[in-house]
Amino acid sequence: MPAKKILMLVGDFVEDYEAMVPFQILTMVGHQVDAVCPGKKAGESVATAVHDFDGFQTYSEKRGHNFAITADFAAIKAQDYDALVIPGGRAPEYLRLDPAVLALVRHFAEANKPIASICHGQQILTAAGVVGGRTCTAYPAVRPELEAKGATWQEVNATFSNACVDANLCTAPAWPAHPEWMRKFLQMLGSKIEA
Repeated sequence: MPAKKILMLVGDFVEDYEAMVPFQILTMVGHQVDAVCPGKKAGESVATAVHDFDGFQTYSEKRGHNFAITADFAAIKAQDYDALVIPGGRAPEYLRLDPAVLALVRHFAEANKPIASICHGQQILTAAGVVGGRTCTAYPAVRPELEAKGATWQEVNATFSNACVDANLCTAPAWPAHPEWMRKFLQMLGSKIEA
């Protein structure tokens, strides 16, 4: 399997597991992953948030780790990357307001490159206008945004562990889906995964 060059889009209060775990797994199997954040440079970091399901009506949030930025957002070129990963958390809510972020996402969509988006990451996909006519899943609170932008909703299972693939787009509802969406995304990248 040839190694791929993957871009990961993060910001302050990105969901901890949704940034750290995919970054580590993709790196472990030999891919190069560049984590970028608008307004930050390589060597800086973003604060993460740990979201958990503690029996309340919605998830709880706790302060997580510092997650290292590995490349300068302002210096990267989308055409140099083979795939894009968009973790969830609170970061997508404000990252979707950045025109450069939306242009970046549109590049990957228009070039039919693999895109993985987890949890609230789909807020960036909806703002970029790349979900129309696609089947997606996400954290359930994002469902109205997806449907308003013309996506077909794939229901989230009881354990939040399912994932959905529609052509080059792989979506998942939250970090409990890591095994499923990572398996599907690695297959999209051409990585050989033993079942």
